[in-house]
Amino acid sequence: MSKGLFDAIRIIGSGLRGQRLKLDVVARNLANSETTRTAEGTPYRRQRALFQETLDRSRGRLQRLRVTHSGADGGLTRTHEAHLSASSRRIGRAAHGVMTEVGTALDASEFRVVYDPGHPDADAEGYVLMPNVNAIEEMVDMITASRAYEANISAVQAAKDMFLQALKI
Repeated sequence: MSKGLFDAIRIIGSGLRGQRLKLDVVARNLANSETTRTAEGTPYRRQRALFQETLDRSRGRLQRLRVTHSGADGGLTRTHEAHLSASSRRIGRAAHGVMTEVGTALDASEFRVVYDPGHPDADAEGYVLMPNVNAIEEMVDMITASRAYEANISAVQAAKDMFLQALKI
């Protein structure tokens, strides 16, 4: 029984880490929502937190990817199983069930174009490329990540309560 409990807490912990990363990404996006020039010379490009879920091979199932990750060009592509196996070794394997890998990817959507001839980064016609960050979308992501984090905390508490009840028997 304790193996199942610790596996549950390990899986919940991966969810907590994922939601924390998502909150960090939202904070980074909001902090850079007006950054028109990065080290690459382009406006800040919005980042997204991505979750990969794989089934454990020990249960006789193939690992498969549910979510995509970022390609070299910043676009989203399917992850090849070989890459997924390498990333599985980095994070560690769950003994049973699912294992979660969390990462970030650049959002490939277009930059906003704003007319501001007085801006130092304006082109000859007075237009400035602004980051592709939408504050409303970021706030929605923040609320969903916060609620998912709270749900994971409740799941840990429920698992602890079940373990304590089992010890009383």
